[in-house]
Amino acid sequence: MMNRIFGLSKYNTNVKTEFLAGFVSFITAIYIVVVNASILADAGIPFEAGIVATGLTSFVGCLIMGFWGNSPLAIVPGMGINALFTYTIVHGLHLSWQEALAVVFVSGVLFTAISFTTLSGVIQKAIPRSLKDAITAGIGLFITFIGLQKGGIVVAHPSTLVALGDLSSVHVLLTLATLIVMFILFVRNVPGNLLIGIAVGTVLAALSGTIQIDDAGQSSVTFADSLSALGAMSFGSIGTIAFWIATFSLMLVLVFENVGLIHGQLGMLKQPEKFDRSLQASAMAITASGVLGSSPTVSSVESTAGISAGGKTGLTAVTTGFLFLIALFFIPFIKMIPDTAIAPVLILVGGLMIQSVKNIPFEDLSEGLPAFLVLATIPLTSSIVDGMAIGFIVYPILKIATGKWKQVGIPLLIIAVLFLLNLVFNAIG
Repeated sequence: MMNRIFGLSKYNTNVKTEFLAGFVSFITAIYIVVVNASILADAGIPFEAGIVATGLTSFVGCLIMGFWGNSPLAIVPGMGINALFTYTIVHGLHLSWQEALAVVFVSGVLFTAISFTTLSGVIQKAIPRSLKDAITAGIGLFITFIGLQKGGIVVAHPSTLVALGDLSSVHVLLTLATLIVMFILFVRNVPGNLLIGIAVGTVLAALSGTIQIDDAGQSSVTFADSLSALGAMSFGSIGTIAFWIATFSLMLVLVFENVGLIHGQLGMLKQPEKFDRSLQASAMAITASGVLGSSPTVSSVESTAGISAGGKTGLTAVTTGFLFLIALFFIPFIKMIPDTAIAPVLILVGGLMIQSVKNIPFEDLSEGLPAFLVLATIPLTSSIVDGMAIGFIVYPILKIATGKWKQVGIPLLIIAVLFLLNLVFNAIG
């Protein structure tokens, strides 16, 4: 039956290999559950509800990818995208988290419609590579900043806005110790490095008395609390400019991030023929994210671990999805994980994302300056949308000013104008 559904023999694989690859993907991506729930909590979603929403979203997303795309790609809430959800859409545009979930749903519906046409390719090609890399790096800096704040390494300061935290505090020392352990595990390429790092950080916190291991088996979480984000989206602000600015910005990021990730991962597999259905599966999973109460999903970077372990078909993704579902039975233990164990993950992930800056051709100022503005303004304004807007507006201006107007297509001009209107409406609103 498995062979008939997933074509195992066609792709020269078997059930055992696919199960193992699915388990490897799960182990490398399980940290997403607690980290995503932590970021959703900053938006106002109860932490335990964020855990359930993340687990259910990953489960459903992996199943859609497995059965529709027949690809071994793990679909989980995306790092960076969750920051956009919380710190830009909720905090920046002042939508409630319920309204932000509606933004996720609508952007997912629009992305799904786009994924069944050639429009996704048009949008992807319209966005300059330098801006794509700058956005990725800028989000990496932003995530790092969030991690530094959660870990107490960076604190608010009345004169300089930010300053170094108290390095003698237990909170900061635990963060730094966990960060060093996580870095060592990562550079030595230890399997499950982030998961092990989180476990070490949690044990260190327990040994310091910051958390109580004895409370692990006890849970004050009610059934209603756990499911409070499920189906909670609100369309109360759908008629506002802020709602559609958020939807447009989110959809734009989701399109080029998913196109890039899926294209690269299927390239590893040498299965480019699966691209269209895999992109469609990813888009449908985003729509489900809004319903299930989570920030949007992406085809996770951790999918490469499963691919490296031999995963070739959707059975790998389905296996990963069911493991995420099983993980929800361990909520009391997951809730114990402290910020001192979560912050290092954000710092490390930010460090990985910043690597895309090496692809930006800074020697060409018409490319480098817009990219630099994106890099600087995303973390310094705490707004991914505003950072993107400035880059997209300045890019065509500099290209036209330097006589390179042919490098600016109509789709890019339309995107730039929409971002300009976004800034204007924000200024007068």
